[in-house]
Amino acid sequence: MEFNKEEFKANLSARLRRQYGKDISQANKHDLFDAVSASALELIMPNWMATRNEYDKKPTKQLYYLSAEFLMGRALSNNLINCGIKESVNEVLKEMNIDFNMIEDEEPDAGLGNGGLGRLAACFLDSLATLDYPGHGYGIRYEYGMFEQRIEDGYQVEYPDNWLQHRDPWEIKRSDLAVTVKFGGNIAYGKTPDGQPRFFIENAEEVTATPYDMPIIGYDTKTVNTLRLWQASSPNGFDLQLFNNMDYNRAVERQNSAENISRVLYPNDNGPSGKALRLKQQYFFSSASLQDLVRHYVGDHGTDFSKFAELHVIQLNDTHPVVAIPELMRILIDEYNVSWDEAWDVVTHTFAYTNHTILAEALEKWPIEIFQGLLPRVYQIVEEINRRLVIELRQKFPNDYYKHEHMAIIHNNMVYMAWMAIHACFSVNGVAELHTELLKTAELKDWYTLYPEKFNNKTNGITQRRWLLNANPKLAAFITERIGHGWEKELSKLKDLEKYIDDDASINELIKIKTENKQALADYLKHAQNEFLDPESIFDVQVKRLHEYKRQLLNILHVMYIYNRLVEDPDYNPPARTFIFGAKAASGYRRAKSIIKLINTVAERINNDRRVRGKIRVVFVENYRVSVAEKIFPAADVSEQISTAGLEASGTSNMKFMLNGALTLGTMDGANIEIFEEAGKENGFVFGLLTEEIKKMEAEHSYNPQEYLDCNPALAKVVEQLVDGTYDPTHQLFKELHDSLVYGVEGQRPDVYYVLADFDSYCKAKEKIAAAYGDKKQWAKMALKNIANAGKFSSDRTIEDYVRDIWHLKKVEVK
Repeated sequence: MEFNKEEFKANLSARLRRQYGKDISQANKHDLFDAVSASALELIMPNWMATRNEYDKKPTKQLYYLSAEFLMGRALSNNLINCGIKESVNEVLKEMNIDFNMIEDEEPDAGLGNGGLGRLAACFLDSLATLDYPGHGYGIRYEYGMFEQRIEDGYQVEYPDNWLQHRDPWEIKRSDLAVTVKFGGNIAYGKTPDGQPRFFIENAEEVTATPYDMPIIGYDTKTVNTLRLWQASSPNGFDLQLFNNMDYNRAVERQNSAENISRVLYPNDNGPSGKALRLKQQYFFSSASLQDLVRHYVGDHGTDFSKFAELHVIQLNDTHPVVAIPELMRILIDEYNVSWDEAWDVVTHTFAYTNHTILAEALEKWPIEIFQGLLPRVYQIVEEINRRLVIELRQKFPNDYYKHEHMAIIHNNMVYMAWMAIHACFSVNGVAELHTELLKTAELKDWYTLYPEKFNNKTNGITQRRWLLNANPKLAAFITERIGHGWEKELSKLKDLEKYIDDDASINELIKIKTENKQALADYLKHAQNEFLDPESIFDVQVKRLHEYKRQLLNILHVMYIYNRLVEDPDYNPPARTFIFGAKAASGYRRAKSIIKLINTVAERINNDRRVRGKIRVVFVENYRVSVAEKIFPAADVSEQISTAGLEASGTSNMKFMLNGALTLGTMDGANIEIFEEAGKENGFVFGLLTEEIKKMEAEHSYNPQEYLDCNPALAKVVEQLVDGTYDPTHQLFKELHDSLVYGVEGQRPDVYYVLADFDSYCKAKEKIAAAYGDKKQWAKMALKNIANAGKFSSDRTIEDYVRDIWHLKKVEVK
């Protein structure tokens, strides 16, 4: 991109005058951030418009990625890097006595996602644009994100994430493209002007979906794709008559009800009203997105939908947008008079589905009462899809009545969204080799028997532009100095780094870079949380969504065990270790919140015990998010990937750690397996039961956690410390955690996630880490081996796999 310094300065000054009525000397940090971002967007806009024009001029197949989450992170640095103008902008700001880092820190993280699923969606959009593929995102513009996490007295407390307190300078409101989404009402039957039967909805709640567009800028290319996010409002939400009658709350009741749809990501759904709001959210963005696509298609091609699947492929990111399947049927049949068979042909050639889990709780299902009440016509269509599926099942499995019932989309008074996705989509993919095999041979075995041709694997990836070039500039410079440019768009080139593994100068520099990154994280946490970290200690890190199967509990139990050893055995003298946690627990997930409380309680005890000072420290990073992750990954020595084998679909934090030179401590689960294959098990630390061992125990009902407690007194002690008053004088705070391990709670068997079974193996792996870290040069060689073999885990490779096997897109050159 061409960059004119004087023009950029002029734009910056003009923006401050127009938006804030200030000049440079009067502007505060936020004013400057907004003006710099807006000025950069002015430079990006011609390419954004040219990209849209190119797609319109030569109609070609385009991808539309429907996802409830897009965890984008901060935009300013990433966008400037992808445009190739970050250094130029930095120079201009220096000349104006403006600190770029200060401006960068003023940008809030976009509150549009929470975990790996949302970050994967963001990486995919980056790769699509970088590779010149026409691919766009559709989601919800959440007003308050999920929540801002604060730790108060060791507990997670949720506050609104007010990321839109100021305007977002990277979005464009498109009121001209707003659509209407309907909820509730009753089904009416009539005829079209030419006498064809037609269903329509009467007396529905109408919600306006207004799109906001964000540019998705490819690296070193002119392609700028679009992330379109929908905001909910009511077209007639303010009742002036009620207001004048001084009934103020009822006057805005409809508006509040509509706005709640795009208020918060993943509202608590423990009750019927929460479930209804979640389903509303999913239908809202799915319907709005499909209306947008169909409107554009009809404007270009009329109402002949025979070419719709040739020009559109819609990837459903997990089950959240699966309601789009019957919704597209409704639009085609009810609004454009397409026959059922023709509409079904369009649907089954347009939609593809990514499964991100094998946990039953995450395979969404909706109570019929809620689904039918909110979406009566859509439910009617689901009933017909289900009726036809059952006929197919009876033909395929004539005497298998179990399959007839349990593979039906509607059974047990529930609508099974994953079943609908597998039935209707032309592709069903898992996200790591093990995950896909488990889907085919266990969790979705019946469906694989029915549709073997649909199932395929697409191992996840991450974008090296954000997670190395942007997050770890010192390591990026180290790499470029040795192998040149090119890895930024072809990560497999990192393999050339292997020739430097025995080069002392390179190894010493790598050690120096890691130490500087650890110091930078220590400085940040000192400023942000008044935490004091020793950069010479091992930074042992587990940062990810808080869930029991990810086993943060195993990690903190080991910390308690190490603490006991240090206190009881004066001869035990391992290297200094800093255990770093970062995670949010879903607002309604009580046990996950108890684990956060336990981590912080143990941290308070250990960090204030003079006997272990300088040997062990525990830190919980508050409000973990992308901008903090960009500081943590470059600083980590150890990457904790300790999920119960067979339960983590893929993981992507494991890839980010690997790319930044951390060594993986992990089970043979998800993408860990492929990481160990690429880097070699000798360059990581493997522990724990294998998937097949766990499956065997489950089949035989042979697992007895008490056996592990009986033969390991140190383990029995830390488990007992959950309730014996060591960490809680009331003996009640962690009783549920204790009982879940020892006795089982809420109808579950004890230790569902095999924490106690894997504890001894985990401790031994930790001892190996402590021993290995003593040889800093050998550790750095292992780190370099990981970096050099991270090429497979680029989202660019993942996207090329999708394009080759599922999407069949063609590159479009933007001129």
